[in-house]
Amino acid sequence: MKTLKLTLLCCLLSAFTFAQVPQNQKEALLALYNSTNGNDWKTSWDLESPISDWYGVTVQDDKVVALNLTFNNVKGELPEEMSSLTSLKVLNLSFNKIEGQLPESITEIKSLEKLLLFSNNLSGALPASIGNLENLKALELYNNNFFGEIPASIGNLTKLETLILSSNNLMGKIPSTVSNLRSLKVLSVFDNNLLGTIPSSIGELTQLEELVLSNNAFYGNLPGELAQLSNLKTLLLSNNGFKGNYVMLKEQLPNIVDFDLDEANLKGALATLDFEEDDN
Repeated sequence: MKTLKLTLLCCLLSAFTFAQVPQNQKEALLALYNSTNGNDWKTSWDLESPISDWYGVTVQDDKVVALNLTFNNVKGELPEEMSSLTSLKVLNLSFNKIEGQLPESITEIKSLEKLLLFSNNLSGALPASIGNLENLKALELYNNNFFGEIPASIGNLTKLETLILSSNNLMGKIPSTVSNLRSLKVLSVFDNNLLGTIPSSIGELTQLEELVLSNNAFYGNLPGELAQLSNLKTLLLSNNGFKGNYVMLKEQLPNIVDFDLDEANLKGALATLDFEEDDN
């Protein structure tokens, strides 16, 4: 009986030792390796070793849950096979040389909590299906070449805490659906081609700590609801077409630390926030 128990124990230990991630997840990683010149990465993968030993790959319960290849000379396009990483929570490929469009298939990875692709050469429009990533907490796509409008479906990302789309070529208005992002702490669209007035519904984002709108083509009066953002620490608005005097604005935001507005908007002693209907 003792021998039988020892045999069973050895079999169990062997099973755990040689457990592997699903084949389709391995194929997804290999597709990424092949489409981005894996041999030339700063730290490459030994394809003969277990996936759990591959640089930047985190495996938990035999599933790939995180992929972090930041600053790793990843160059090429992201493959459609990425959607097979169905347990992935963190995808960080920032500070690389990734080109092409953001594959729509990535928006099928509903387990994603962090999508960090900033400081690459990505281009094209943001997928309309970006709103499928219902568990996303951080979406950081700044310093790329994305163009087109911000998809309205972004309002479906109700768990989002950080949204940084700065330094791209995005155009159009901030979608009104942004007001659904009640957990948002950082909203940055600095240095794009966005325009229109700022929707009054932005005042519903009461958790906001950073609001960065500089270097766009926004115009009109700032909504009075901006004063409701009592947690705001950073407010950057310069190089737009805002009108009105906002010398009192800083006093209406008790926690403000970083404040930036065009000099013309800071003149006057009796300035208040103006109320204006949203530009539809």
